[in-house]
Amino acid sequence: MLICDEYLTPVSLDEAFAAMHQHRGRSRIVAGCTDTLPWAREGRAGDVEIPVLIDVSKIPELNDIKVDERRVRMGAATPIQRFLDNAALARAMPEMPRCAVWFADDQIRAQATIGGNIVNASPAADVTPCLVAHEANVELAAMRDGRIVRRSVALRDFILGPGKTVLADDELVVAVECDALPGYGGSFEKVGHRRSLVISIVCLATLVKLDAQGRNFDEVRLAIAGIRPVPRRLHEIEDFLRGGPLSSARLEEAADMQLDLVQSRTRQEYRRDVVRGFLVRGLINAAKRAGADPDALTPEMEAAYG
Repeated sequence: MLICDEYLTPVSLDEAFAAMHQHRGRSRIVAGCTDTLPWAREGRAGDVEIPVLIDVSKIPELNDIKVDERRVRMGAATPIQRFLDNAALARAMPEMPRCAVWFADDQIRAQATIGGNIVNASPAADVTPCLVAHEANVELAAMRDGRIVRRSVALRDFILGPGKTVLADDELVVAVECDALPGYGGSFEKVGHRRSLVISIVCLATLVKLDAQGRNFDEVRLAIAGIRPVPRRLHEIEDFLRGGPLSSARLEEAADMQLDLVQSRTRQEYRRDVVRGFLVRGLINAAKRAGADPDALTPEMEAAYG
C-alpha cells in the first residue's frame, strides 16, 4: 500500500517552491500520478510511505499551451490527451497523435503529463523520442535567494540514463519548448510484450517533409527509444535520405545502416529486426502523410511493411 500523510495542491510556482522548501527530503512532486504507484512498488515489499505529495497540476503556467508556425511551448502538466483533442498541437507535431493513441489507455492518457514522462526518464518512454525529433528544450525553474530563476536544457542532455536526469532537488520542470513542424508527415511505430498498456521494446518517431512533387526527401527527422539507455536521433540516416529520392531501394539501404544501434540487455536480435522494419514502415507512413507521389513506392514494399 502507498501511504501519504499530506497531499498539497499549490496553485502557483511560489506556493510550490514554498512547499518544496518546507518539506524538503520528505516530499515527492507529482502531476498525473500515473507513475507514482509503479515507482513505489518497484523493488520494494510491504507499505511505502511518502510523507508529502506535492501535486503541481493546478498551476496555470504548467498547463499553458502556445503554438505558432515555428515553435510549440507546452506546460509540463500538459496531459498526453491534448495531442488528440488540440488541433493546433496535432498539426505542429504530426507524429504525436499516433504516439498518444499508443500511450497506455484512455484514463491514463488523460492524466499522464509531458513533464512526468520526461522526468521519469524511462528508456521505454513513448514521448521522449518524439520530443527529441523536434529538438525539444526543457525549461527548469527554482526558487533561489527569494526569486524564481530559470534555465533551459536540451532534452537530449536532460536525460542522463534510466531514471536519471539533470534536474536538481530544488527544481521543477515547468515547460517544454520545441520546433513546430506543420506540413510534415508523421509516424510513430511501437511494439511491446502485449497488445494493451504496452511498455515499448522499440519505439520510433518519424517526421518527413517532401519536395513539391512528392518524390524526394526535403527533410527527415528520426528518433528511437527502447533499445538504448537514452533516446537517440538517427542523424546518419537522416543525412543519407535528405535530398535523395523516395524509393524502395533507398529506404531499404537506409534501414540497413545502423543495425548496431541496439544496446539493450535482452532480446537484441529481435530488437534489431524490429528496428529495421520500423525504419522502413515509419518512413513509408510518414511520406504518404506528407503527400508522396503514389508511384514513388511499390505496392509490394507497402504490403511487406504495412
